[in-house]
Amino acid sequence: MNFKKRFLRIDASASVNTSNSKKLGDELMGKLEALHPGAIVQQRDLNQGMSFIDESWVTANFTPVDQRSEEQQQRLALSDELIDEIRQADHIVLTTPMYNFGIPATLKTWIDLVCRAGVTFQYTADGPVGLIKGKRIDIIITTGGVPLQSPVDFVSDYLKQVFRFIGIEDINIIAADQMNVDADASYQNALDQIEQSYLLNSAA
Repeated sequence: MNFKKRFLRIDASASVNTSNSKKLGDELMGKLEALHPGAIVQQRDLNQGMSFIDESWVTANFTPVDQRSEEQQQRLALSDELIDEIRQADHIVLTTPMYNFGIPATLKTWIDLVCRAGVTFQYTADGPVGLIKGKRIDIIITTGGVPLQSPVDFVSDYLKQVFRFIGIEDINIIAADQMNVDADASYQNALDQIEQSYLLNSAA
């Protein structure tokens, strides 16, 4: 059987047509699809269809599966769908800008929907253990003026913690930070990071 690599691409920018994080995502996906001809790509734009968790969602989530009403199952349907996308993927590509020192609200919503006890992580005597194994994620982060890994970067380490929390340990950060300082240099630096991560050569 011919194995086809499965990619999940997630875009968090509120900008539909002018997002630098999305443009860099296009560059990265071009590299990955060249390395894996025939790959299956699932795309998820977080500007579309996201919904905040609320009391009804929390109640449904903590109701045993065999006791959930039809309404509760429907309330968890989006969460189930998003988690299924992660499970099916071999490799995830997440693109996000930094907004006001943190992540976009849509991305936080996605995180709240996929971090579910007993589904993507479980509590043990030694602390929480992630249940999503064997995945790689590339996270493209763009910022206007904040350097990544500075004291006011509340994006990069947070996202690494979130994905480790659900079991994903193979994490690669691609940074295009301080774009309002020197957009061209920042963008090129990110392209260089992509190239270094996935060199296309005759042996690939």
